[in-house]
Amino acid sequence: MSGISWQTYETLLKELSHRRLRLTYNRGTLEIMVPSPERELYKKVLGRFVETIAEELEINIYPLGSTTFQRPQLSGTEPDECFYIQNLDAIKGRKRIDIEEALPPDLVVEIDITSSLRNRFQVYADLEVPEIWLYDGKDFKIYQLQN
Repeated sequence: MSGISWQTYETLLKELSHRRLRLTYNRGTLEIMVPSPERELYKKVLGRFVETIAEELEINIYPLGSTTFQRPQLSGTEPDECFYIQNLDAIKGRKRIDIEEALPPDLVVEIDITSSLRNRFQVYADLEVPEIWLYDGKDFKIYQLQN
């Protein structure tokens, strides 16, 4: 849906918080997605993969799942999985994460089996997320934010 205000996006987030919907807002465009069992399976597999790598390499991570991240008036999304790694100390002890005050997650995992990711790369650039792992049902790709 296009032509959606930031206020409408925030209202929908609150009103739909009890439902299993994921909302992505990017510069007036709103995408609402219902997670499928297939998507949930892949997100868990990749999430566990990240956790296993971290454990084997003895790296501390902080997994935050599908936490909502926003750059007010511009972009907001809920990744399938996200992790703080290098920026772990920036969010330790926080009950809420305001991207304006804290650094974004170091890694976002996205499952895109329905080709709905069209606006999310811009959203993650707006949020300054440095790395995205993407699985589309066939291929696994790693993207890094460039200047």
